[in-house]
Amino acid sequence: MSARLLREGQTVFAGVGIPLLAAILAQRTHAPGLTILFEGGVIGPFVEPGKLPPSTNEQRCTRRANMLVSITDVLLMLQRGYVDVGFMGGAQIDRYGNLNSSFIGDADAPKIRLPGTGGGNDIASLADMIVAMKHEKRRFVEKVDFVTSPGFLRGGSSRADAGLPAGGMFRVVTDLGILGFDPESRAMMVLALHPGVSAETIRAHTGFPLPVPDDVAVTEPPTAGELAILRELDPARLYTA
Repeated sequence: MSARLLREGQTVFAGVGIPLLAAILAQRTHAPGLTILFEGGVIGPFVEPGKLPPSTNEQRCTRRANMLVSITDVLLMLQRGYVDVGFMGGAQIDRYGNLNSSFIGDADAPKIRLPGTGGGNDIASLADMIVAMKHEKRRFVEKVDFVTSPGFLRGGSSRADAGLPAGGMFRVVTDLGILGFDPESRAMMVLALHPGVSAETIRAHTGFPLPVPDDVAVTEPPTAGELAILRELDPARLYTA
């Protein structure tokens, strides 16, 4: 579903895992002119099927790339407005789209330490964001334990008031549905449910009130062609299991 949100001609700053799979799937189907950026400084790679890189600094990221630049230079592209979409995951997300990938629990004595920000703060501060996550109550929380990557902060105009006039959360794609954000309150809301998922189910897996329209749309299942490409890209099912 995430791949269908990407458009021909866009430039997408992709993380590894599901975001990268979705970007490559879009390249192989409806958006052959999609340009992928990696935090490690790689611009325009074409990742080899079955050899997905485990990190954005791994040499498999560089296959057939247009350019290899410094991390500083690739992040400067964000500041200059050359990146259309940021695409990442996270451990926690709250009702205003703030992401946590730093730690779970108290900052001085965290229960779990996570990978941290990397370029996540830069990307979320300057680009329109797509987030791919498993939909669980422990992940969709009222307030994240730490804001690693800013969404709409406290809702309303608080993101712009904090000095972030560009970007913001665009879509959250989960195994239960597709979520967006109210244009006024900036609170998360359901845009579509996957086949067989009810409003009661998605609300039960969310740790904050989640509006679901009475006439909510239902997503189209993956096509046979899309599934074939994903199986070719990830034959060991490291990410698609």
